Amino acid sequence: MKIAKCDRAELSDREFNSVIREAAAEIVAGNLIVYPTETVYGIGADIFNEVAVKNLYIAKNRPFDMALSVAVSDRKMMEKIAVLNDNADKLIEAFLPGPLTIIIEKKPDVPDLVTSMSKKVGIRIPDHPVAMEIIKKTGPIVATSANVHSHPDATDISSAVKDLGASVSMYLDAGPSELKRPSTIVWLMNRDVEVIRQGAITIEEIEAVLNAD
Repeated sequence: MKIAKCDRAELSDREFNSVIREAAAEIVAGNLIVYPTETVYGIGADIFNEVAVKNLYIAKNRPFDMALSVAVSDRKMMEKIAVLNDNADKLIEAFLPGPLTIIIEKKPDVPDLVTSMSKKVGIRIPDHPVAMEIIKKTGPIVATSANVHSHPDATDISSAVKDLGASVSMYLDAGPSELKRPSTIVWLMNRDVEVIRQGAITIEEIEAVLNAD
């Protein structure tokens, strides 16, 4: 288990890039990392490595029938794992990168283990340089809070370490989370929209974007 400082403002480009490369290598090797986002700290794994995803469920003591969200770095990567529609495009343009998770139809190659056998997947683009740079190197990773299931979300690295301990290979410490609130989750069902969880983005903000001419 390693804890690495990764506050962009405190590191040289060389130091920052070194930490990013090491974290990406852990993901590629099938290990788990804890990484910062603008909402709360997340625990990440390669979504296409089912052993790593299973280990993530076990580390969090999370029921296997509770789907995991996915973090991507841009719309192009999102298109590789999900079937986007007009409402998704509106929300992507308005809020992403940012604290919004969109649940939408998944592509067939996304493992059922990630989505708990569901044909839909939750996706977001984190608004944090550490998360973004890692994902650019690894491809899509799991985006779920870095805590044991039913425990409070981790808004600093010490909380994540206390909960997850040695089950995680590398912890990336960028200081306290900016928003300290989870992402808002929106389920897009064809033309219908349902807010599953209101987080940093309000229902009213979402409705305003979707209803705009």
